[in-house]
Amino acid sequence: MTLSPVDTCSVALGAGRPSLAVRRRSGVGRPFLLVHGLSSNARLWDDVAAALADAGHETVAVDLRGHGLSQAPDGGYDTPTSADDLAALIGVLGLTGDRAPVVVGQSWGGNVVLTLAARHPGAVAGVACVDGGWIRVHDRFATFEDCWTALAPPRFEGLRYADLARAIRAGHRDWPAAGLEATLANLVELPDGGVRARLDRAHHREIVRSMYGSDPADTYPGVAVPALLVPAAGPEPVDGEAARFDGTRAAVLEAAAALPDAEIRWYPGADHDLHAQHPQRLATDLLDLAERAERAAKSEENQ
Repeated sequence: MTLSPVDTCSVALGAGRPSLAVRRRSGVGRPFLLVHGLSSNARLWDDVAAALADAGHETVAVDLRGHGLSQAPDGGYDTPTSADDLAALIGVLGLTGDRAPVVVGQSWGGNVVLTLAARHPGAVAGVACVDGGWIRVHDRFATFEDCWTALAPPRFEGLRYADLARAIRAGHRDWPAAGLEATLANLVELPDGGVRARLDRAHHREIVRSMYGSDPADTYPGVAVPALLVPAAGPEPVDGEAARFDGTRAAVLEAAAALPDAEIRWYPGADHDLHAQHPQRLATDLLDLAERAERAAKSEENQ
């Protein structure tokens, strides 16, 4: 794989919206817009983006508001607002018309890109959901406070950045180096060697509240472009998957049936951050989606 040059910059979205940091690689093929999950960052896509760029596609990996190197306004940490941020970014970058992007979201980012496609018809050429886009947290908890108690991020007071870094590397020995370093970028090393999360805890809570109060299935009928569902699971359970298998499989199959044009690529035994763990395989699947998007666009032009 060639390491394609990366243009890292901040993109102003206009009045009332934050500037978003992007990692952009050039290419003449249909662009990809790559969207991370909750409390993650654009660098998790580096190996996938490099493979897509090597195949000739422009790629834009973005830090959502409050994440990574993007601005962190006081509010707006809900799924629809994040989707609208992406629509604004697409317009500012000129990714329109026959350059409309294939948008790819991981985890909560899957919910965001589905919302983008449903709220902004014509803005995207295809949608991929990487172990997300079918997440319904309200089905698992009676109240939001129960949900927050279970899903709140860890507190890092008293911990050392170096210790966490060693633990993360030891726990993901099959990951490429880029994915490990990108994961560490979700943390900030303090001057005294301590550590904090890059995403503010209050903003994290707002995102979880938005997830609790919404159902991604509401977006499915409005997604009028080819879709790819990429669950970190298989069509049958493998070791370690039994606890979450039934719910995940049912939700994925429901999404595939409800979306107008969807395919599933199962990743048995994969980690939730499978884009960091299996970048080459995922890039191949995304290139297949881009071909489907091209065929759909040409078919629409001929009608």
